[in-house]
Amino acid sequence: MTVVEENLLAENPVLAAGPPAPEPTLPPDRPRRIGGVSRSGVLSLTGAAASGLCVTILLYGELAPFSGALGFTLTAYLFFLAIYAVLTGFEEDGQAVRDRVMTVVLWTAATLLFSALVLVVGFTAWRGREALPHGNFFTQDMQAAGPLDPLTNGGIAHAMLGTLTMTAIALAITIPLGLACAVYLNQIPGRFSRFVRTIVEAMTALPSIVAGLMVYAVWILGLGMQKSGLAAGFAISVMMLPIVIRASDVVLRLVPGTLTEAAEALGAPRWRTVWHVVLPTARSGLATAVILGTARGIGETSPVLLTAGFTAALNTDPTSGPMVSLPLAVFNFVKSPQPTMIARGFGAAAVLMALVLVLFVIARVIGGRGPGHQTRRQARRTARASRQDVARFDELHAPGLSLFEAAPRTEASATAAPTAPGEND
Repeated sequence: MTVVEENLLAENPVLAAGPPAPEPTLPPDRPRRIGGVSRSGVLSLTGAAASGLCVTILLYGELAPFSGALGFTLTAYLFFLAIYAVLTGFEEDGQAVRDRVMTVVLWTAATLLFSALVLVVGFTAWRGREALPHGNFFTQDMQAAGPLDPLTNGGIAHAMLGTLTMTAIALAITIPLGLACAVYLNQIPGRFSRFVRTIVEAMTALPSIVAGLMVYAVWILGLGMQKSGLAAGFAISVMMLPIVIRASDVVLRLVPGTLTEAAEALGAPRWRTVWHVVLPTARSGLATAVILGTARGIGETSPVLLTAGFTAALNTDPTSGPMVSLPLAVFNFVKSPQPTMIARGFGAAAVLMALVLVLFVIARVIGGRGPGHQTRRQARRTARASRQDVARFDELHAPGLSLFEAAPRTEASATAAPTAPGEND
């Protein structure tokens, strides 16, 4: 190496160190796929299902003296989950394995619940198929029909009217009281509100027969009133009230606090904030709370039997005379050994489920959509109100109508000459 090269290396240490070593290349990040159907996932599910079934058959048939369809199903499902976790662990990490297994468990639970619902509705409609096609089944009562009469005689008109009447009375009592109590529990915290919430939670588990006995003792024995649809409506409202309060309380807690804070910052009183901000925001959830309470009360049998009695005739007056509901009619129909009466019972049960579905649809229409989502009618109403507000603001800021315009000067003050400072001294 020459002297010149040594001097260059001394001045430039980078040249003395030599060329930089190449940086190691890392594989690109590959995000884990969440959800969806993949080829390996389908193969893992199929293989785990087949393996779990084979292992269970071997265990029940050859290795152990086990028996029973329920035990066979549970054992096969547990083996299926274990094998599926092992197969998924060959390709994924522990977190992904837990995610896949819990997804399968949740899908299984959802399938079981949906299957049970379809089984109940389908079985009821199938058993009542003989009575439902007859028009008289919906327009006549059982006053002139007996157990041996064919399905062309008699119907459930009296039970349908009784159910609608009792439910209407119960809703008229429950909706105002339930919503008012829920608003009180959310807007006025304190010791008494905690006490009320405890009582409501305890009433949620109240047996229906106790509610019927309470109304029977107070209304019929204590006050001397007769059995009627009004008394049954009181008993049903006792069952519906805690459900509506609890569900409405949960819904009102979900209303963002910033909305109420903004309304109060604008100077709105508490009652106006609740009426115009809190309740409209939670309207959809409140409709669901009412539906939950209605579904609880509309299927009650024992309170109606104690407070309204039973009749086979149509009674349109809820204040006097016995009145029957659909659940009570179903209970009396299926007790008979006659096939026609049993068919009437299952037909009445199918009508009851259809009635609950209709009430649910009506409540969802009244409740509207969730917060932030408006229908076309609501959007047009909001746009119309905005245009009215803009017109009102323009009118306030028009020339000659300004709120901050100086008061007009009188003629005397206009002609009076200004006085110089110190002139009146």
